[in-house]
Amino acid sequence: MLLTIFYALCGLLFIGYFFLITYYKIGWASIQQKKHVENYQNTFVSIIVPARNEEDNISNLIHSIQNQTYPKSCFELIIIDDCSTDKTAEIVKNYSDSNIKLIALSDFLEEKNINAYKKKAIEIGIKASSGTLIITTDADCTMGENWLQEIVNCFEINQPKMMVMPVQINYENRFIEIFQSLDFMCLQGITGASVQKKFHGMCNGANLAYTKSVFEEVDGFSGIDHIASGDDLLLMHKIAKKYANEILYLKSAAVIVKTKAATTLKAFINQRIRWASKAEKYEDKRMFPVLMLVYFFNLSLFIMMALALLKHTQTTINVFLIFLTLKTGIELLFLYPVAKFFGERKLLWLFPIFQPFHIVYTVIAGFLGKFGTYNWKDRTVK
Repeated sequence: MLLTIFYALCGLLFIGYFFLITYYKIGWASIQQKKHVENYQNTFVSIIVPARNEEDNISNLIHSIQNQTYPKSCFELIIIDDCSTDKTAEIVKNYSDSNIKLIALSDFLEEKNINAYKKKAIEIGIKASSGTLIITTDADCTMGENWLQEIVNCFEINQPKMMVMPVQINYENRFIEIFQSLDFMCLQGITGASVQKKFHGMCNGANLAYTKSVFEEVDGFSGIDHIASGDDLLLMHKIAKKYANEILYLKSAAVIVKTKAATTLKAFINQRIRWASKAEKYEDKRMFPVLMLVYFFNLSLFIMMALALLKHTQTTINVFLIFLTLKTGIELLFLYPVAKFFGERKLLWLFPIFQPFHIVYTVIAGFLGKFGTYNWKDRTVK
């Protein structure tokens, strides 16, 4: 009897999940893919990059940015060294380009310990910037040569307050990295769809643009500066309060930023716990029921999987497989056009294989995001 009630609840959760993923699918499909129109070169851009212990990555980022088709005279690269203990700052100093600035975050830390180092670094970088348009990215990222040109084109044509842009995981042929690439691609699809639907549920600071004036108008990170993460999403929520219709998703392959995959399971789980930890801080309360639906649907599948493994009855196994197939099917229908945009359709055949792992990590990361701690850049954060 209890199992019957449990399975009925799972069915109700799946119905809600089905409509949610369908909503995202429609949202992604409705985004007009932006194309290169003409050579606008009027906007001065400040690219802000916080960097902590990035000696293995920072040169690749600088090389990518300095090889942009957008004129060097029209942008500056501001790198904020976040108390690195390696050669990050030394490597940046070796570049003699006049449009590269290095700032030491330690020069601005009045307190010995703060919780939001990255937000502080971005804030300092923006204060030192000269650009009309601020673009944030991460030190382990690379981008194509038309990245800046395409962003400025879109900005000058549409005049948005904020632009959310696509990010892609670079991966090797390792289980944890391929899994991340698929999972992250799904999140990117949800990001684009939610921005298009004015839901403002997700964005990523590795490829985000907003005007300096709107950052100042919403008082930057004030009010969220005690939260370790959220330099992207929580800021978007502040901007959306005033300018909900002036945030757009730039759906263009030319602006895809590529970032490194976490190379270990521990690093991956830490990253996802960090992302999950922002959930209770969301200003947009419409996100709460969505997050609860996704979490409890995955939790129900986790319990089903445990029952199938422990009870070994044909009924429990069959019910789990039915729900797993339904979940996989609806997600594949959503993910196919997203994978096509990112040029990664070849990975989709692995998607069903990864489903059990996705369920387990979603449950663990969601729980620890609320009740646990995580390590970020060699710092333990609550």
